[in-house]
Amino acid sequence: MTITRRSAIKTIASAFALPAFNPIASVFAQTSSEWTSYEIVTEVNLTNANGAAEAWIPLSLVLNTDYFKTLAIRLEASDSKSASKIYETPDKQARMLWTKWDKAETDHSVKISMLVSTRNRHLEFSNPNPALKLSKEEQKFWTRATVYLPTDGLVKAKALECISSLPANASDLEKAKAIYNWVVDNTHRDPKTRGCGQGDVKLMLETNNLGGKCADINAVFVALARSVGVAARDVYGIRIADSARGYKSLGKSSDITKAQHCRAEFYANGYGWVPVDPADVRKVILEETGGLPVNDPKVLAIRDYLFGNWEMNWLAYNYDHDIALPGSKLGKNGDIPFLMYPQAESKEGRYDSLDPDNFKYKITSRLIG
Repeated sequence: MTITRRSAIKTIASAFALPAFNPIASVFAQTSSEWTSYEIVTEVNLTNANGAAEAWIPLSLVLNTDYFKTLAIRLEASDSKSASKIYETPDKQARMLWTKWDKAETDHSVKISMLVSTRNRHLEFSNPNPALKLSKEEQKFWTRATVYLPTDGLVKAKALECISSLPANASDLEKAKAIYNWVVDNTHRDPKTRGCGQGDVKLMLETNNLGGKCADINAVFVALARSVGVAARDVYGIRIADSARGYKSLGKSSDITKAQHCRAEFYANGYGWVPVDPADVRKVILEETGGLPVNDPKVLAIRDYLFGNWEMNWLAYNYDHDIALPGSKLGKNGDIPFLMYPQAESKEGRYDSLDPDNFKYKITSRLIG
């Protein structure tokens, strides 16, 4: 079902039972002092497209969590001859705004706002709760292989090497910590990598080129963990505020068009989903104050912090892999490994999602309270 601009806001709000976007005061009553709220606006303008075109804009997590919730989604503007709908992937792991322009359209623009609230994650590894464990179906889902995250062959061999010093009855928490340390010690951030990287773990291990950015480095963690039975997942998102922890490299505010960032989680029985981010440890080493040695106190502090903690100056988009964009004319050739950037197509083909200056999209963040 498609929706016109006039009915879009009503349809979006009713479909997800979200509170009204305005007035803002009504939203604050739902949050405690631990939570911080932001408005995120994404605008796409296909200025060089004539005729039919489509765009797909990533939206926040389908389900709210104890660290992130969507308070409202609002379609701010779109062309009169466009039609928009919110689309969820079949496994409910991602959602997006899908907009189509017909062949008579010459200007192609769409603008959507999200109001979200976040609070920092901090996990204490004590007093485990026996009720926190995955079902067999969930365990199978979160240890599955994907196109770029194989769990056999060289990937499994490397993971077994990472945990070789652990006892045979090692817990998932111990296995994940050993893999986390290996990833931090053996990968590096490559500033020449476009965007956030591709996350092609097999290629990285086969070529022994362990350089990349967050979608590469954290994908290595996820694939290695899955290959030895530890449920794990990438969490794709975008930075939305400056870091309050004193790390200039780990935050971005206002114009966040190029601030996409992928994180990772693993599941530990008794504790639930555990936040990690080895990629940001490597980012601090490369970028903080012009570069830091691995034994610098700021590196050691963030390395310890990012196993079990996330500073939530960041919006979570989705967990999905191998995504088929609805309506894409490219068929299977148009599938993407993950959705963290706006996507678009015209009769000329797929736009370069990593080139917002020519694709012409902009993402902004504003602190609400």
